[in-house]
Amino acid sequence: MTPRKVPPTTIQRLPLYLRCLVQASAMHMPVVNSVQIAEMAGTNAAQVRKDLSYLGEFGTRGIGYDVDSLITHLSKQLGLTEHRRVAIVGFGRLGSALQRYPGLEERGMKVVAIFDADSAKVGTAVKGVTVKSIDDLEEVVKREDVEIAIITVPGKYAQDVVDRLVASGVRAIMNFAPVHLHVPEGVEVRQADVAGELQILSFHLNLRRTSA
Repeated sequence: MTPRKVPPTTIQRLPLYLRCLVQASAMHMPVVNSVQIAEMAGTNAAQVRKDLSYLGEFGTRGIGYDVDSLITHLSKQLGLTEHRRVAIVGFGRLGSALQRYPGLEERGMKVVAIFDADSAKVGTAVKGVTVKSIDDLEEVVKREDVEIAIITVPGKYAQDVVDRLVASGVRAIMNFAPVHLHVPEGVEVRQADVAGELQILSFHLNLRRTSA
């Protein structure tokens, strides 16, 4: 439990801080200060100190933060010290890439179920997980005690899939479908909008050209 409620914007920065700390550890830095973390994270020292203060009293004034201790604490706060049971719904190119991505397990995410509507894919096994029919979603999700679902289905099917997942007890969803999802209170949804992020980058490139 955290000492006080952590703002959503701070939560979004915690994985970045953890990545910076792991980088510092790889560089054999036993201690880092807020300025060094800020430089690696692309923010400012005051923001780093404020964000970390939500998690408790860490660091020594004038010295900094013990890297290993803070890595351990952030990992616990982010739930990375235990495996989260994950289902991938939609086993196209993206779903297949996510299943093969080693970073999921490195961050405490264990894929225990995969679903697809294509009968040609059902029954195939990838990294020890067999693709199941979308018709079996409720049964398998409950049996495997799935906590997090990753949705990579076409947009027109996404809401129906989410409704079925929620009804089966899933309370955390990462959505790659290009649609806004409606979920009841108590269900967390994160929208992975790759196309939108690329458009923002394009905007900045265009802005530089017009201001040059």
